[in-house]
Amino acid sequence: MASTFQVLFDGTPADEGFYTTYASLEVEENADLPGAFQLQFPVSRTADGDLTGVADDRFKPLANMAVVATQEGKADECIFDGPVLSHKLHLERGATNGMLTVWGQDASWLMNLEEKVREWVDMTDSAVAAAIFGDYGISPADDNSVDDSASHPESGHTLMQRASDIQFLRMLARRNGKLCRVACKDKPGQRTGYFAKPALSGEAVLTLKPNDPEVWNVEALDFEWDVMRPTKVTGRQALFTDPAEDGVGGDTTDTDLPLLDARSLAAFAGKPMSVLLTAPVDDAGELTMRAKSLLREAGWFLRCEGEADLARLQGVMRVGTVVQVEGVGSLHSGKYFVWSVRHTITAQSHKMKFILVRNAIGPPPSAAGGGLLGGLL
Repeated sequence: MASTFQVLFDGTPADEGFYTTYASLEVEENADLPGAFQLQFPVSRTADGDLTGVADDRFKPLANMAVVATQEGKADECIFDGPVLSHKLHLERGATNGMLTVWGQDASWLMNLEEKVREWVDMTDSAVAAAIFGDYGISPADDNSVDDSASHPESGHTLMQRASDIQFLRMLARRNGKLCRVACKDKPGQRTGYFAKPALSGEAVLTLKPNDPEVWNVEALDFEWDVMRPTKVTGRQALFTDPAEDGVGGDTTDTDLPLLDARSLAAFAGKPMSVLLTAPVDDAGELTMRAKSLLREAGWFLRCEGEADLARLQGVMRVGTVVQVEGVGSLHSGKYFVWSVRHTITAQSHKMKFILVRNAIGPPPSAAGGGLLGGLL
């Protein structure tokens, strides 16, 4: 399958000379951090004594750069779209081995230019997110309003913003058990603002096969599980509107996320771990939402790291999608959520280093007798 990529500067495709002069291009997508790119160029002296690339307008502060991965027979994938923020210039004696490194973040950085003090009244958290995204011409994702918070009335706890817009939204997303980021799907400039819980119920978009002798598509995978995480939250909080001495409760052992396999963290660990939560809320429902968000974050107890070549995998791995891992045993085979992807693109290849996470683990082999010990044999 033919595969390549395209770079655009301020919406204009790069000329052919660009693809023969750059040294390396890296792009990183992440579920809860800003996306970023790093572009490296060799530096030499021009006829008039200047340095190539260093004063190029394409790399000036806040110039927009986009990277689109293209594959024959498949839709384009815009894996980065955002401004240039930094230069690093390395020079050696005689102007040999010089290198210019250009770095930037995705468009969410433009939401970080001003720290604000603002009160949001009678609005849910997703409505606040939609309003803020709209201020930057960013379209809210369709699922942002699913599992929304209650409205924040003036008679209770209004939302007070004392941060930049993107810092504020990421704080709200974390306490809602959601992920907040800005990304584009296929066309640069058409940006989507995500303020939504992880979508785990869909079909896998790619299948990773490290052990298939004929159609393997990933070199190596590393797995790690960690059960030192809470599985139960005990929530207590006094309310403005309720004089009860003990306040209200928000106890939960549920994340309201579909499991990606048979056994949850609690089932696999076999021994509960409980934490206490207090938070300024207006009712028990909001306290329970905060408790569930804590467990959602803790619930990613199984992690997989690996690297794949685009030509071999025949698909661009994207953050926020679900992939299938096959042939790695009953505990670890199954669906995973794509948490981060680092693309390294050269003239010869497009490699993807990725981190996958999972909120469940598979059953142990029946021959091992079941239980945690059996799963380890």
